[in-house]
Amino acid sequence: MSAQATDAVIRVSELTKVYKLEAGLFASASRWVWALNGVSIDIRKGETYGLVGESGSGKTTLAKALVQLFPHTSGSIEYFQDGEKWEISKANLRQLRKFRSEVKYVFQDPSSALDPRMDVLRILTVGMRYAESSPGSAALADRAREVMEAVGLRSDDLQRRPSEFSGGQRQRISLARALFSHPRALICDEVVSALDVSIQGQILNLLVDLKRQFDLSILFIAHDLTVVSYMADRIGVLYGGSLMEEAVASEIGQSPLHPYSQLLYSAIPRLGTRAPHRRQAAGSPFNPTQPPLGCPFVGRCLLEQDICRTAKPLLKEVAPGHRVACHFVG
Repeated sequence: MSAQATDAVIRVSELTKVYKLEAGLFASASRWVWALNGVSIDIRKGETYGLVGESGSGKTTLAKALVQLFPHTSGSIEYFQDGEKWEISKANLRQLRKFRSEVKYVFQDPSSALDPRMDVLRILTVGMRYAESSPGSAALADRAREVMEAVGLRSDDLQRRPSEFSGGQRQRISLARALFSHPRALICDEVVSALDVSIQGQILNLLVDLKRQFDLSILFIAHDLTVVSYMADRIGVLYGGSLMEEAVASEIGQSPLHPYSQLLYSAIPRLGTRAPHRRQAAGSPFNPTQPPLGCPFVGRCLLEQDICRTAKPLLKEVAPGHRVACHFVG
C-alpha cells in the first residue's frame, strides 16, 4: 500500500477467494471460480471508499469476506483500533466480537434483512438484550430512540413492524440498527439500488450526514458510477475479481486511466449533452472459471498485446494516490 495509507481502519492485502464447483456428468472434476484474485485496498479513518464494478466483479464477495461471513482463501484482512492491529481470520473470540460490533454491514434489500415478526424496538436491541455487557432495557430503549431520530424516523415508530414501512423507511431502520452499537465503519452493499430514484437521493444524503455526525468510515459498494462519484472520497474499480484502478474520486472521474475504467465512465449520461457514444468492449466477458494468466480484461481491451495474456499487471502508483493495473499506463 501507499506510504500515505497510515490511518487505515481496515486493510485488505492480496485477498483471494476461490470456490470449488461440483463436478457434473460432463464437467471437469477440478473447476474453480475465482471470485477475488489478489485485491488490496485500505479503508481509512473518516473516509468513504467507493467500490464499483459490474455484476459478478467480486464486490459483494469482498464485503462479506471483510466481516467473515465466509473465510477467504488467501491474503489478509487487518483491523486497526486504539493502536492495536489484528488479522481478522486469526482473531480470538473477544477480538472478533469487538470487530463485529464496530464494523457493521448494511444489506441491499431491507425487506429480507429485517425480521418481519419483530417490531422495530426488538430489531434494534435484540443483539444487546442478552449480552453480558447489556446496559438494561431502559438504556437500550433510549439508544433506540436516539438512532431512530438520527436516521430521520420517529421514536413512536419503534412499536411498528417492518411491513408497515416503505422501502426507504426500511433502509433507514437498517441504518439505525447498524448505528446502534456505536460503530466505527459501515459496509454499505448496494444500499440504494432497490429504491426509487427519488428515495435514493434521500438515503445518500442521510449517509453523508451520518458519516459526519458519527465520524464513520464507509465502504460504499455500487455499480452506478454516478452514485459512487457523489458519495466517495476515493474509488476502486473492480473487474473479474481484480482491482483495475484506484484514485481520488474527482481524479478518476475526470481522467480514468485504465481501459476498463474509461469504458465505464464513457457510458455515464451527462446533462446538456447528447447521449454519449458508448464504446463496446471487444471479445467475451470475463470467465471466472478460466481466469487468464495475465490481465482479467484480456480479450476485451483495445490495447491488448501478448504481454497482457501472459503476465498479470501490477497495481502500480502512476501519480500520488492513483494506482492502475495496466502494462501500458504510466
